[in-house]
This record gives sequence, C-alpha cells and structure tokens, in this order.
Amino acid sequence: QVQFVESGGGLVQSGGSLKLSCAASGRGFSILVMNWYRQFPGKQRELVAGITADGTSNYANSVSGRFTISRDNAKSTAYLQMNNLKPEDTAVYYCNADRRGLPLAAWGQGTQVTVSS
Repeated sequence: QVQFVESGGGLVQSGGSLKLSCAASGRGFSILVMNWYRQFPGKQRELVAGITADGTSNYANSVSGRFTISRDNAKSTAYLQMNNLKPEDTAVYYCNADRRGLPLAAWGQGTQVTVSS
C-alpha cells in the first residue's frame, strides 16, 4: 500500500522560497497523478497543484506563477517549489495521489509552512 511523507517546510520571510518534498513508498509511483494540498487552521484541505504521469501540471489561481510542481519517478518523489511566498501561504502542506478525484492513500502528517511578514 502506498504511503507519502512530506518534508521541507519551515519558517521563511515574505518573498522567500521553500521546496517541499513528497516521498512515496510502495510501487507504481510513476503512473500516479500527484497532488499537493494545503490546509489552513479550521479549514478543509484545498488543492494547490497537481502533476500527471506524463508531467502535465495545473495550479490553483492563488499560487499560479509562484509555485512549481515536479516529480522524479526514479526517486518516487514529488516536489513543490514555492517562490515569492506570502503570509497567506502559511498552512500545513500535504501530498497525495489522486484516484478519480479522491485521495489514494491515508493522509500523512504534512509539513508546516510559515511565512512571516
């Protein structure tokens, strides 16, 4: 059964950058549609970015032009490069694979991103 572990979060000043990693265990990573989500306190998770098996990516309007999703199938890892971070990007970030609009695996612990003004 596939599992995902997020890392790379931290505290950064407004305008700074972070690169998140999502390491997958189990087989079949290369065929998965991978998504990054974030969750604000008291809110539901929201989709931030996604990347298909062939590398096609899509982004939420709020991060388009600032965030870049990528994947390394040889390492079974997905990434989220976040540039020009804003205080409103402060959230816990999660990754998961998409299975017909639903998360494939149980949610991991996520990684906290805090952007100070």
